[in-house]
Amino acid sequence: MMKKRMSNGYDKMGESSTDTTLSSYVSTEEETDWEMRPGGMLVQKRNQNSGVSSPDVRLRVVYGAMRYEISVNSQATFGEVKKRLTAETGLQPSEQRVIFKGKNRQNGEYLGMCGVKDRSKLVLMEDPASIERRFIQIRRNAKIQTAQRAINHVSMELDKLTDQVSAIEKSISNGAKVPEVQITTLIDMLMRQAVKLDDVAAEGDAVAQKHLQGKRVHRCVETLETLKISNGRAKVGGDVIVRTLWEKIDPSHPAMAPWEIFE
Repeated sequence: MMKKRMSNGYDKMGESSTDTTLSSYVSTEEETDWEMRPGGMLVQKRNQNSGVSSPDVRLRVVYGAMRYEISVNSQATFGEVKKRLTAETGLQPSEQRVIFKGKNRQNGEYLGMCGVKDRSKLVLMEDPASIERRFIQIRRNAKIQTAQRAINHVSMELDKLTDQVSAIEKSISNGAKVPEVQITTLIDMLMRQAVKLDDVAAEGDAVAQKHLQGKRVHRCVETLETLKISNGRAKVGGDVIVRTLWEKIDPSHPAMAPWEIFE
């Protein structure tokens, strides 16, 4: 009887101890968070709320002839390093290629797992596709500036020609007759400006400026064509009739041939 009771007591103690150990293990497992690192390694997830902070590391960055030294967290990624370098170089993260130990590092790779330590050297290069895009944009901007200069030159010429159109319009409206050659010459000068506008390869904002100046030319030519018709109806000197010498002396006398005068 006693032996049996001792055995039961031992079993209960064993079961109690096992339950306590299992409960502690399960509790520990529940409290631990895990994350998958690049390369398939399962590690304990970093706790942002923990009181222990990761140390910073100083990195030496070579970018062409420039040298930079930045400080980042030792558990940072290369993507975070690129964001930090944007403030130094002006290059956006998508335009950067960071080389460490001869390899182009991806944004999601961690510094520590790649062997980056304090005072490690990184090589920064601009992405070739980014260089090509910038070169294309520079050429496009140069073309736009050239077009704008040409359009501005035409605009200044049109200012002068418009003043001449206004002067002719005022003279004709006051009843004066303007030499027709003056009107046709002015139309020809306006058409030359129109040809210059056609030769301008406009892009961007220059397209709207070119269209605006083209409208100015069209309005001036239309105005001159209308003035040309009105000018043709105008009388020289207002209402002057040219007469022969004998008609001025005797308006009722019929015109005579020269030989009739001496007979």
